[in-house]
Amino acid sequence: MAVYDLEEQEKIEDLKAWWAQYGKYVSAVVTAIAIVVIGVQGWRWYQRTQAEQASVLYQAVSDAARAQDVAKAKDPATQIVQRYAGTAYAPRAALLYAKLLYDKDDRAGAKQQLQWVIDHAGEDELKAIARFRLAQALLDEKNYDEALKTIDVKTDDAFVAIYADLRGDILSSAGKKAEARNAYQVALAKMDPKSQYRPYVQVKLDSLGGAQ
Repeated sequence: MAVYDLEEQEKIEDLKAWWAQYGKYVSAVVTAIAIVVIGVQGWRWYQRTQAEQASVLYQAVSDAARAQDVAKAKDPATQIVQRYAGTAYAPRAALLYAKLLYDKDDRAGAKQQLQWVIDHAGEDELKAIARFRLAQALLDEKNYDEALKTIDVKTDDAFVAIYADLRGDILSSAGKKAEARNAYQVALAKMDPKSQYRPYVQVKLDSLGGAQ
């Protein structure tokens, strides 16, 4: 029994010696890990809270948009882009608000919202939608150069056809028929053969007649 006690004592002394030499490093590592864990959990909590608060504002904008009530949409739309710009809800709310403003003939306000989405959205799809709508607004104003510039970007394959179609509309309105024909031809080539919109593009192409 004394032998075992001696061996146990030696182990304890060895552990004490090891701790005396490396204990501070172990403590530092444990502390660092704890800080990281707490930081990650805190960040997740912050993001979740931000998303929850942004979702409430988004719903308010959505409800106002359905009711075609610009006044009710203004405050939540402003708050969401100012306070929760980093959430996925902010650019979506801005798109809804932009459409509402445009439908109510506030073209300048609509363009401002669309430009915000282009500048701040984290999703390329939302940026592409905003660019398309902004180019449409510029076409309505007969600002052809700016409209073309807005959609003169590389975009996802899903948007190639509608971008080309809109480019055709802009060029046709600007009197550039040959370039418009090329754009419509691209649109048809990239469009789903079963798309119900194909006949409309074909009509626009045919109305231009031969290349000029």
